[in-house]
Amino acid sequence: MPRTAAPTLSSPIPRVADRDRRRTSASVVLRSVLEHGPVARSTIARLTGLSPASVTGHCARLTGLGLIREAASPRPSGGVGRPHVPVDLDDSRLVVGGVHVAVPYTTVALLDLRGRVVARREVPHSGAADPYDILDGAAGALAGLLGARPGVRPLGVGFAAGGWVDRASGVVVEHPLLGWREVPVRDALGTRTGLPVHVDGHARALVNAERLFGRARGSGSVLHLFVGNVVDAAFATNDEVHHGPRSQAGTIAHLPVPGGTERCACGRTGCLQAELSERTLCRRARAAGVIGGMNPQHVVRAARDGDPVAVRLLTERARATGRAVGLLLDVLNPETVVVTEIGVLSREDCLGALRAGVGDGRAASVVPSSFPDSVLAVAGGSVALDVLYRDPLGASADTRPDAI
Repeated sequence: MPRTAAPTLSSPIPRVADRDRRRTSASVVLRSVLEHGPVARSTIARLTGLSPASVTGHCARLTGLGLIREAASPRPSGGVGRPHVPVDLDDSRLVVGGVHVAVPYTTVALLDLRGRVVARREVPHSGAADPYDILDGAAGALAGLLGARPGVRPLGVGFAAGGWVDRASGVVVEHPLLGWREVPVRDALGTRTGLPVHVDGHARALVNAERLFGRARGSGSVLHLFVGNVVDAAFATNDEVHHGPRSQAGTIAHLPVPGGTERCACGRTGCLQAELSERTLCRRARAAGVIGGMNPQHVVRAARDGDPVAVRLLTERARATGRAVGLLLDVLNPETVVVTEIGVLSREDCLGALRAGVGDGRAASVVPSSFPDSVLAVAGGSVALDVLYRDPLGASADTRPDAI
């Protein structure tokens, strides 16, 4: 067998390794600024274990990219010499676009570097609408939001949806409720916007949002359960979200629910999504005369107005969601469980019912989404923000200020 030559000084291998180390170190510095800013460079070095010179160099690069800036007021150094000048995120100029496609409408938004929604628009569509028409509408809505803010620069676009979404290829493999199959979202939306596009499932996107900006920051392991028209889950350990082969992890629509009565499209009875979907909630509410249409927000409104049937429907659904959480806890045992479900996000009695359904003393680890008023907008934008915080040097260097 021929011997492989050792790398020389001119070999690309060390250069690639050095580049990867720079990206990793830059990510650590940017995350430290996000979590602790305004923060002195010396404090970043102490928190991260990086050398002061390395931190200074990364801060200079991140400042040049417009991601951080020196804070207005220097902090006393505590001794002789110049005061420490802290750095903080520069959330005044850079944004990411977010697109979340649900069954009845698309949510289009702009998010700043802290994951805050600065602009949002909902674009209604038919669930059977052509996917490329939906993506055209999303690109047009993004252009409108950016046009109303001429001082901001977009870094990229994040796209999230339910169903089977392959992050690596940027393809929605299958979304039965929308009728989508093998839709190349990354390529199609990138062509329409002229921006880098990053694609993922909405449960995984929301795990990243919770890790970066929400209640799960600092947790060693996080489970997110999304209960809407689509019911799916995502799991992260040590800052890494599990995707599985072709990003199919988290598909729990057909998890059997003991005692379930709803007929699923797969032909079985009692599948999790069939039992808990918003379509089922609205159909039951409509049959009981609580609402006249199929909008789950109308069920919440009826409960707020004192309708006892609406209250019962919502709390029963929350309790059943809690039982599903209990099953997932038995398998995964995460430190934190985050639930996105309309009743839990709106009512304390639903949160109580959710935790009662979990039972066994584990309810304290179960919390509602950190983004109750903007969860779909945050889902889309967080796909792009996760990429930025993992590789700030790569994700922010090549965007064009005139895109879209």
